[in-house]
Amino acid sequence: MAELKIVINDVKTGKTYAKVVPESDANNLYGLKIGQKVSGGFIGLNDYELELRGGSDDAGFPMRFDIEGSARKRPYVSHGPGVRGLKHGQKTRKTMMGNTINSSVHSVNLKITKYGSKSVEDSLGIKPKEASEDTKEKKLEKPGA
Repeated sequence: MAELKIVINDVKTGKTYAKVVPESDANNLYGLKIGQKVSGGFIGLNDYELELRGGSDDAGFPMRFDIEGSARKRPYVSHGPGVRGLKHGQKTRKTMMGNTINSSVHSVNLKITKYGSKSVEDSLGIKPKEASEDTKEKKLEKPGA
């Protein structure tokens, strides 16, 4: 595995941030399970605490909290993560990944549970997008005027 994509959810603002982490920093997450907490220092979020909420493997199969281990399994499910479009009472067999992070995981979803002194954007080095002149003019114009 060369790199790991991390998706961070800021519950206060409702924004989501994506960051690609090299394999050397991704080793901090190996062996963790969904629901466990981790310090954000390995991705630049010092003084932050993050909770692991899910992810997907390199083939796109979602992680599921109630499947132990890190292997792919085919449970018989009716609802929950990775299941959509079923009628009431209907079940189907879906391929899903276990709840433990290993080297085959491609992306990990994290939720911020404890905030640090700096903002998330400052810590990650993200510049906020500024509206261009064209979009500013369009917002000022009223439709039908």
